[in-house]
Amino acid sequence: METPSNNALIYAIIALNNDIDIQKEYLESSDIPEDEINETQAVLDDIEQAFMEFMDLYKQRCKADRELPDINEILGQEL
Repeated sequence: METPSNNALIYAIIALNNDIDIQKEYLESSDIPEDEINETQAVLDDIEQAFMEFMDLYKQRCKADRELPDINEILGQEL
């Protein structure tokens, strides 16, 4: 398995962060049917787990490469 590039890692973090926001908004809305709440929560949990794993990897990369953007800069961006 290939290691993702820094750019791929950054885009993945941004995309997952955006997906988390979307899933949370949907869960908090009145649009979600009651029978979908548990499934949607499980999807959100999986996305949050993936996000944390990518964040951990990015933090490791930042320690090795001080020129990478700060994680707070990345999280403030949208795709």
